[in-house]
Parts: sequence; structure tokens; C-alpha cells
Amino acid sequence: MPRITLADGRTVDCRPGESVGSILKDPGAIAARVDGRPVDLSFPLKADARVEGIPFSDPAGREIFWHSASHLMAAAIRELWPGAFLTIGPAVEEGFYYDVDFPQPITETDLPHIEEKMRELAGKDIPVKRIEMPRADAVKFFESRSDHYKVEILSDLPDGPVSLYQQGNFTDLCRGPHVPSTGVLKAVKLTSIAGAYWRGDEHNKMLTRIYGVAFPDEEGLKGHLMWLEEAKKRDHRILGRDLDLFSFHDETGPGLAIWHPKGSIIRRVIEDFWREEHAKNGYETLFSPHIGKATLWETSGHLGFYKESMFSPIEIEGQKYYLKPMNCPFHMLVYKGHLRSYRELPIRYCELGTVYRYERSGVLHGLLRVRGFTQDDAHIFMTPEQVPGEVNQVVAFVLAMLRTFGFKDFSVFLSTRPPDHFGTEEMWDRAEGILRNALVKSGLPFKVDEGGGVFYGPKIDIKIKDTLGRDWQCSTIQVDFNLPERFDLTYVAEDGSRKRVVMIHRALLGALERFLGVLIEHYAGDFPVWLAPVQARVLTITSDLEADGRKALEKLVEAGIRAEADLGPEKIGQKIRKAEMDKVPYMLVVGKREAAEGKVAVRVRGKGDEGAAPLESFIARVSSDIKEKRGRS
Repeated sequence: MPRITLADGRTVDCRPGESVGSILKDPGAIAARVDGRPVDLSFPLKADARVEGIPFSDPAGREIFWHSASHLMAAAIRELWPGAFLTIGPAVEEGFYYDVDFPQPITETDLPHIEEKMRELAGKDIPVKRIEMPRADAVKFFESRSDHYKVEILSDLPDGPVSLYQQGNFTDLCRGPHVPSTGVLKAVKLTSIAGAYWRGDEHNKMLTRIYGVAFPDEEGLKGHLMWLEEAKKRDHRILGRDLDLFSFHDETGPGLAIWHPKGSIIRRVIEDFWREEHAKNGYETLFSPHIGKATLWETSGHLGFYKESMFSPIEIEGQKYYLKPMNCPFHMLVYKGHLRSYRELPIRYCELGTVYRYERSGVLHGLLRVRGFTQDDAHIFMTPEQVPGEVNQVVAFVLAMLRTFGFKDFSVFLSTRPPDHFGTEEMWDRAEGILRNALVKSGLPFKVDEGGGVFYGPKIDIKIKDTLGRDWQCSTIQVDFNLPERFDLTYVAEDGSRKRVVMIHRALLGALERFLGVLIEHYAGDFPVWLAPVQARVLTITSDLEADGRKALEKLVEAGIRAEADLGPEKIGQKIRKAEMDKVPYMLVVGKREAAEGKVAVRVRGKGDEGAAPLESFIARVSSDIKEKRGRS
């Protein structure tokens, strides 16, 4: 009889083929892990295994729950619109969606009807069953229903068995796992409707994407909907428009941001800080071209492993050139330009290099997913003996930078070799071992992301957690034994022999566009004073104080504070409201008394009046906050 080890260490025997659910007897489990693999509660146990329940509170549980809710929505849609075709319906970070080809257009007013049908199906507590069959049989099944979307998905899968999930009259192609029955999905809410191209390709048909969220109870749903409202207020696309930071235009093409003056100020402040810190840490700055010959990308391996994410080539004088998707080949050419001694190493090159990657228009999302972005890139060349120390230094550098911007919580992953990679297994084992040891030494808890590395090396991924508890991928550290081999990068060792250099690729903030999008949402556009595009605004109570207001403004600007003035005839209350809406950290009100005493009445955004103070003391206070990267947020 199979012996089952439970999460608490107990062991139990089970009959061959007995289900996971009957062994667990855990009312809070919606699915389970068998030897680490998520499965349905109906999964039959046939051999010794380690088993643990997956509750909704587990991230994997939420994903399973929300994916099951997308199937419940799909089943409801098919009952209401029998001619509709369902395409894909994944769980996402904040719930789920399903892309649907409806026989006629639907609107937001249809969502309550779909919700009502979902609640009806959930009330019937319909069992959810997994069915496995050969791929060819699944193709015939969906062909019999004229479902060309599922047939197309199946055509991309390798030969072998595939799984379908059935609940009542509804059957869908899916890997699973799922909740055991529809009755688990008690509290559902459909949140929005949008358009989405089939497979994210603008050349394909436009489908209707319906977003939703589900919880085991109404209380959890209510709390999440409040969270969604807060997230909506922080949407960087809306704040970027309202605060006049950046824009996108059809004339320039999707995924290509244009930075406005105020957005450019924030970006410049970040870039200046970045350059200063890199200089302190022994980096030298490079600038590289935006395009490179095809042969360069062949040597680097990008054309072999990364071509789908590169734009089509440009032909110049009979030679093919590509927009660069990464900066590393150029940095390696600089290193290779001279004979290097072990005494020079490590050599650290950094660059704020703009790169271009092809993303389908259907997946572009404001600044968070773009086609052109500036990477805060760096490459370190070193001897094998120097690698552990350099990795440790980079991890410390990453955390110091992120903490300066106000991020305190991190999720860390060790991403190992992907299925498609080059280089020897020995190289990969060595690189993964170095990264693992660095993480252990740092004391940071981490998880292993099996297969999540890049084609030339494993990596450490550091995700930042924002005010709303969302994780964002920004920082990455990669140890690379492979590209130095392909580019023949060497150094002269102490004994006079030529030895192969080792390379670290790293980004601290990631793409500046993405990082700024995250910052906007983290702070809801209400930036710390050192990052705010306008740090103080002078407001006059009456129009006859214009000269006094201008004098105060001049002193602020002379002191290096980014300031402006609102000296018009409007009432002071109106001026204050406008400054609050513009998210200016400090408002300096000048009335007749303040003008006579050489003072300003200091107002802090969101907190109100702090009272009158000499302008010089305010300047000293704010200048110190800016210098030390402090200030309200």
C-alpha cells in the first residue's frame, strides 16, 4: 500500500488509487501538492508520496481558485450565449479573465447577468471532473463543436495526452488543477470589460475580455474590491496623464513613451543619483549604439534564443542590423579592445542604455510593458576567484538602492537553467552554486524558480513589494560563464597565461520606465520631496503681493529647490486645492504679515498648515531632506 507523508510529518497508508482529498480530510484545502506538484483533490495516489493541502490563502491556491472561477464564468457565458466561443481564461495577479468571441457585442450592463448565472451554477455545487485523452481525440472533440480556437491551441501542443475539465454541460481544455466543485466559488464579482486581440496579435480578431475576481466568502471579496478601488486610484497611466508626466501617441506607435517636462525631472533625478552611486562603487560609464550588425547578435546568441523578441532587421549597405534588445555585446567589445591583466580586474562598466524589444500590442501596459525602454545596465568582468565577492557586493548595492526609494520588503528568487540554453552543465552548476551561496550569506529568504534563468546563465531576481503588497520584478543579477567563451574574453593571469574571464550582468532598478511606473503607483503620485518634480509652490493671498511672492520664489530656486509660484488673482483656497491636486509636497503661503516679517506660512500636502517660519529655515530644512533622500511621502 502507498505510504503517504503529510505536511505535519505524519505518515498514513492508503489504498492504491485513493484520492488525495480522502487522505487529507482537510476542509480548507481546495487542491493539493503531491511531491511538490499541484493536483486536484481527486488525484489518485498510486505510490509513496509527500502530500499537503493547498488552501485559498496559499498563492498557488488563489491561482487555482481564480482559474476555476474563470471556468465558472465561461460556463455561465455559454449558457447565456450558446454561440459564444471561449479562447483562454487564466488567473492573473488580481483575479482572472476570459477572452470570449461573442456572437454579438456585449457591454458592462451584461456583467450582472453573467454574475447571476455564475451564482446559480455555484449554488448547484456541480462536480468539476478531469478528463485525459490523446491530443488527436481532443482535436476531434473541439472540431465537432467548430471551436477553431481550441483546435489552434491544441495544434501547438506536443503529441501526448491532454486534459479537459468538465462541469455539467461545460467542457474546456485545461491543464488544471481546479477546485473540486462549483460550490466552492461562493463570492464572485465581474469587475470590467475590455478588448483583446486573439493571442495578443493586432492582426488577429478582437475579442471581449471580461475581468473578475472570486473569494471563498463575501467578506474576503468585499475587502479585495476595496483594494482594487485603491489600486485604481494609483493607476500610473491615469496619474501620468493627470500630473503631466508622460504620454503615448498613435503617431509614434504603441509602447513608446514620450516624457514630459515634469516626468523628465523625476527621471533625471533618478539618473543623477544612479550615476553618483555607481561612481562611488567603482563603475565606469559607457554609451553604446542603438543598433548592431546581425553577426554581433549571432555571436551573442540572441538571434538563436531571443529573436522573437527582437524587431525585424534594417538593411544598410547590404548588411543586416538589429535594434539592440540588450547592451551586453557592446560592453564585451569594449573589454575585448585591450589586453587585460588580472591586476585590472574586476572591471565594472555601467550604462543607462535604451533597448528595444518587440512586444505584441495586446500585452503592452503603460510604462510597465513597453517596446522601448532604458535599462540601468552593468557588466562586471572578473577572475573566477573574484565572483563570489562581486555577487555579494551587487546584492548589497541592489538593496541599498531600492531602500533609498522607499521599498523595504522584497521577494527573492534563484532562477535556474531554462530548457533552452547553451554552455556546459558544469558551467551552469558552478554559476548556480555561486548565486545560491551569495543568497545564503545575505540572509535573504529565497525561493528557487526552476528553469527561470536566461539562455546564457542563472540569475537572482529581486522583486519589490509596493504599498498595496504587490510584487514587481525590477532587479536581476546573472553570473555568466558562457558569453565570455563566445566572445573569447580573457585576461593575463599572474603566471603570464591567458585565462577566461567571468562576467556578471546586473540591473538594479531594471527598466527606468517600468521602475517609474511602479514608483508612481507605490506613492500614488505623491512622491517624496527629493523625487517630486515640483518641491514647493509659492501662493500669494492677494494680487498686490506678487513682488513678495516672486522674491520668495527666487530664493528657493537659488537654493536649488524645484519651485514655482501661483501669483494670480484667484482665492487662496482655490490655489491650495490646485496645489494639492498637483501633489506638490509644500505650499508656501505669502500674506501681508508673512511678507512684512520675511516669513512664509508652510502647508504640507495632505496634512495642512504648519504655521509661519522664516523662508531661510524652510530652505535649510528641505535642502537637508533632499540631500539625505528624506522627506514626506
